[in-house]
Amino acid sequence: MRRSFLALVLAASIVPVAVQATSFSTLEERMSAVEFRSAGLEKLTPEELAALNAWLAKNGTGHGSTVAALDDRRGLPEATSADSRGPIRSRLVGESTGWTYGTVFRLENGQVWRSVDRNSPLGGIRLSNPVVEIRQGVMGNWRLKFADYNTSTQVERVE
Repeated sequence: MRRSFLALVLAASIVPVAVQATSFSTLEERMSAVEFRSAGLEKLTPEELAALNAWLAKNGTGHGSTVAALDDRRGLPEATSADSRGPIRSRLVGESTGWTYGTVFRLENGQVWRSVDRNSPLGGIRLSNPVVEIRQGVMGNWRLKFADYNTSTQVERVE
């Protein structure tokens, strides 16, 4: 009963992000590890967590059939300082073998980014739909990294 109540409270309180139902990001992707633990979600079995994610993907947050009503403009030239609100977490669509200068990254959340870094290639890997995190640096540049990898590349937003 407690888990069900917690799941309902969590589902009702999640702020919409720029993700459509067709490109749904799981709770694990949207929440930091601290937020995930604070909400008690680590206590759920993998099946319970999958059921909660499926429910959120289907029902959203009460705004119709899509999860997102907000348009995330971070990284685009016309973005304002008000658009900056922490890292972007999503998954790449398809398989990745790393990056070099000019590599295009299509994310599940609909964003498209391109590597503009000539000095930090990453090769010799093969990942399927890897989780990525994109953070804005102090000087306004953006860096993309794969989860569990300790290297990043400078990127610019294309779409």
